[in-house]
Amino acid sequence: MGTQPYENISKKKPTYPIQPFFSKYLSNYNRNVLIPVFYEDLLRFSGAIEVYDENGDDTLWVRVYYPEHERIGIDKDLKKVYSILHGDGSDTSVPFLNIDAVDYCTFGNSKPFRIKVRNILNDNYTYMYIKKADASRVYGLELEHLLSPNRINFLVYKDTLIEDHISGIPGDTFIQDGLESYSIRTQKQIAKEYVKFNERCIVRLLGDMRSYNYVVVPTHDFDQVRYRIRAIDFDQQCYEGKLKVYMPQFLKENKDYVEMVHNNLRTESIEQYKQEERSTIAKRILLGKKRIRELVNCMLKDQISTPEKIEQLKKDLYAYTKNPMFENCQCMGEVLETTFDYVVKHYRDSYETGTKSSF
Repeated sequence: MGTQPYENISKKKPTYPIQPFFSKYLSNYNRNVLIPVFYEDLLRFSGAIEVYDENGDDTLWVRVYYPEHERIGIDKDLKKVYSILHGDGSDTSVPFLNIDAVDYCTFGNSKPFRIKVRNILNDNYTYMYIKKADASRVYGLELEHLLSPNRINFLVYKDTLIEDHISGIPGDTFIQDGLESYSIRTQKQIAKEYVKFNERCIVRLLGDMRSYNYVVVPTHDFDQVRYRIRAIDFDQQCYEGKLKVYMPQFLKENKDYVEMVHNNLRTESIEQYKQEERSTIAKRILLGKKRIRELVNCMLKDQISTPEKIEQLKKDLYAYTKNPMFENCQCMGEVLETTFDYVVKHYRDSYETGTKSSF
């Protein structure tokens, strides 16, 4: 696992529209649903105040408020959206919901709204996000749902994207107090998960996984706490041209995690975990081949990057894998398709011969 930081990530990625063929795919799998509020509706706020964290630091979010004659309607529509996202869309739960806050973030590409929804019966609350729909991000969400250990809940309607909140400790926050505060056993377990997370990003071409774009999820299991690392930002799905952007190990924000891997895992263990993750992804591709085939077919017809980035990525992948099929790719869909074919072929070859595959 490399340690040389790499920083060449696009500062501003364009938003790619949801094409009709992709919209049809989303409808077939109940992702494309009529909703009562659009992203543009939430932009009509009349004012905002800055939101600070418990330490008094600026969170880069602002809490927005709306004119009284619009607020009532927006609150009602947001409750309905929550009901559609988490239930059958009926109005039975709406009277028991309250919209505690609508926050807006101007940081990053998606400029999302974060909606805090509270159940007034038990005072529990959760969040959902409303963003301008971007094809790259929606492909990323769907690939995460199909190829990772995590299920993703989201909806798309026209140019609006609704995402469920992904719980966890932001990667940068998790290491603020230093990894030495965790036991050696815990560090080894997190290191293992980081290797697998890193490999998952490479295989499905999810870029820009800097520490604030993923979360660490602790789960209590009998006498120990297990950790899983999962992505929360999917804007850079199959967009960048440099292969190292798809390798979290080369991003400077992740250096503490990379050092933890090298301090706690032997080279043989790192290779073992990489192999395990590739095999797991190959199995998921084979088990869900119909749906994944339909998704890749959409990407084959879509434009979600630039010709220059596609040319660069296929050259980098050829240099990395020595697979000549990458040289023939003409779009990001073909690059991803070739990557999946390569991983599945090596999994099958390894299974039949009992030898390790390489990627």
